[in-house]
Amino acid sequence: MPATTSGLHHVTAIGGDPQQNIDFYIQGLGLRLVKKTVNFDSPSTYHLYYGDDAGTPGSLMTFFPWQGVRPGRIGAGQSTTTAFSVPAGSLGWWSSHFAELGVGSTITTENSSEERLSLRDPDGLQLDLVASSVTDPRTPWDSASVPAEYAVRGQHSSVLTVNDPAGTARVLTEELGLTLVSEQGDRLRFAAGTESAGHIVDVIADPRAQAGLTAGGTVHHIAFRVPDGETQQLWRSQLVDHGFEVTEILDRQYFTSIYFREPGGVLFEIATDTPGFDIDEPLLELGRSLRLPPWLEPSREAIERSVVPVTLPHENNPGIAEA
Repeated sequence: MPATTSGLHHVTAIGGDPQQNIDFYIQGLGLRLVKKTVNFDSPSTYHLYYGDDAGTPGSLMTFFPWQGVRPGRIGAGQSTTTAFSVPAGSLGWWSSHFAELGVGSTITTENSSEERLSLRDPDGLQLDLVASSVTDPRTPWDSASVPAEYAVRGQHSSVLTVNDPAGTARVLTEELGLTLVSEQGDRLRFAAGTESAGHIVDVIADPRAQAGLTAGGTVHHIAFRVPDGETQQLWRSQLVDHGFEVTEILDRQYFTSIYFREPGGVLFEIATDTPGFDIDEPLLELGRSLRLPPWLEPSREAIERSVVPVTLPHENNPGIAEA
């Protein structure tokens, strides 16, 4: 029986100045920095994880912020928009909130049950806030910057842009177990189990789109959820048997991962739900200090000298002095 995903795990993008990134996603978007670590493959730069209070899979947005990174180009073969779920009726508040921060945004209506506010982060990454008529039951992070009645509940969907959707659709349905639930013009909507926030992938077919260039302000990859390592191993074997080039299972400390590229060019990751972000620091203190995996601890002093110093807004760890 083919393996199936239960939905989105996280989206990873490339940013620029890490302090600017932290300020925007904590104070602008109202997320919590749940882990401040480094790119395990390039430890001189951070890997920043944002999400709900515990970094629950499906709430996560992560960044490799490279100071002075060149701008990328959003285009075919990428996840071109990352969408977050917010409550129905909240987009007016969000529009005013971003206006106060000097961030432009536009409200559009997708259909009778879905309204979007579109904006770009400081590095030009395309973001949407989606207010759906279907209530999202997930509990948001209790941020001082964004009242709970308006707050982000987690990921809503990822939008993939490809020149030819046939191969991408085949991978989403046959390899990942998603279902095609709707088709409107050049947009195909796929869902993992249920068409609810955190389970949706939209594919836009644009045969004339220029290929994307992965650098600042673009998504590096999107990750799908798998419950545990045993299931992940079975899934990897299935993908290899079907002719995909798949990485070995990689230890990301808070989950394990495999990666492969689908025919449209988008880099996919399959990540485990376990062990989670509280394995190396208490829940109350998540994101407060630089955490390193055991194999990088011997290089801590050199790594701390190489990364750009940052300050966390106080609301990231209520009741704890700023780090």
